[in-house]
Amino acid sequence: MKKILMTAVVAGMMTGAAGAQSLSGVELGLTGGYAGGLSGSVFVHSPNLLGPVGVKVSASYTNPSDSINDSSDLGVGTFGSYKASGAATENGSHVTVGVDGTYSLGELAPGADATLYAGGRYGMFKATEDYGASGSTTYNASSFGIGAGVMASYAIAGNLSIVGDLGVEQYFKSTIGVSNSNGASDSFATDDAGYAAIDNRFVRPGTVFKARIGLKVTY
Repeated sequence: MKKILMTAVVAGMMTGAAGAQSLSGVELGLTGGYAGGLSGSVFVHSPNLLGPVGVKVSASYTNPSDSINDSSDLGVGTFGSYKASGAATENGSHVTVGVDGTYSLGELAPGADATLYAGGRYGMFKATEDYGASGSTTYNASSFGIGAGVMASYAIAGNLSIVGDLGVEQYFKSTIGVSNSNGASDSFATDDAGYAAIDNRFVRPGTVFKARIGLKVTY
C-alpha cells in the first residue's frame, strides 16, 4: 500500500511539473485604443510553442464612431437629415474574436521585445437607427475576416509589461439581417437585389486599422 501511495504521489508531482512547464511563458493581456471607434481587447498568448512560433487567441469590443451612413436614403430622406433635426439617433457595436499564429522577433533591446501575428477573424456587427416613439430598425451581420499586425512590449516590473498593438483587419461581405421594433424582420444575402441599399445604410468594418496599448502579465 505504501508503495502504491508513493507511486501515486510521485506521478502527481511529475504531472504537476509537466503542467506548470507547459504553461510557462503564457501571456494574458488587456489593451485599449482605436479600431474604427473606441476599442478594447483581451488576449491569451502562448509564445514559443515551436521555436519562435506561438498561438494567440483574442476577443475585442468596439463602440464604432459611425453606425448608420448619414448620406444613405431608403426612399424617405437621408438618415443624416433625420439625425440633424433630432428625430433620430444611432448606436452600434462590433464584437470580434481572432486566432493568430505568432512569430517572436526576440529581444530588440533590454526589456523590449516584438512579435508578429496573423490569422483569422470572426466579427459580429450591429447597428440601430432609433426614431423614438416612431420605432427603430436594427441591422446585424456576422462576417469572417483576416488580420495581421505586430505587438511590442516593454517590461516594467517583474512579469508585468506595457504592450502596444498595431495591426490591420479585413472583413468580407455577408448576409445582413434587418429587424424593426414592430416585430418585422428580413435578411438580405449578398446577391439579393436590395442588398446594395442596406449595405450602404449599415456601417460595419471592411478594412480596419487598429492601434491599442495596455498591459500584459507573463506566467
